Amino acid sequence: MKALLKKDIFVLIGQMRMFLVMIVVFSVLPGMNMSIFAIVYCGMLPYTAMAYDERSKWTQLAAMMPYTPGDIVLSKYALGWLAVGFATALSAVANLILGHFIPSGYDSSLSGMLPSFCIGLIMIAVTLPPMFRFGVEKGRMFFILLIVVLACGGAGLVQGVVGSDEEVPAALNAFISLGVPALAVVLTAVSIPLSVAMYKRQKYA
Repeated sequence: MKALLKKDIFVLIGQMRMFLVMIVVFSVLPGMNMSIFAIVYCGMLPYTAMAYDERSKWTQLAAMMPYTPGDIVLSKYALGWLAVGFATALSAVANLILGHFIPSGYDSSLSGMLPSFCIGLIMIAVTLPPMFRFGVEKGRMFFILLIVVLACGGAGLVQGVVGSDEEVPAALNAFISLGVPALAVVLTAVSIPLSVAMYKRQKYA
């Protein structure tokens, strides 16, 4: 699996160098929105790697190599985890260092690092199974639908919190601190074997 992971990393570095530089820049910029953008974009890198695989017909070549479906699937998850973890760590370090000079711009971002990391994991866990089943082109439609649902749901949630009493934000903070990480773990545990099954189904369809 290490060889598969290295292959994806080298391909992304060779094909998306400027975009990777942009991720680094957004990770260190002040403000929670910039950090979330960088982390979420890193969570999309496995789809880009899969798109390059499909375009180059690499999946047919992989079938002749001693890789199991679990190896191929897990390498994409590992790529997403490493990318999201890298962006999260970079944002955290930037906040810790630059927070000494610009406290108002960076202090508020530190508390959102763990939820942002978990959101990246959740996005990977939810969207990779349909990508493995239907391919990147068709699976991308599912990803767009998920983003729309999350955006509308998040907007409604924020509106409800703003218009409610002070007890609700406290409960929301507790859910974000405990519920979101737990949800990320559960969805990831379910998503990996599901993706393996979807990959096998597409392979032998």
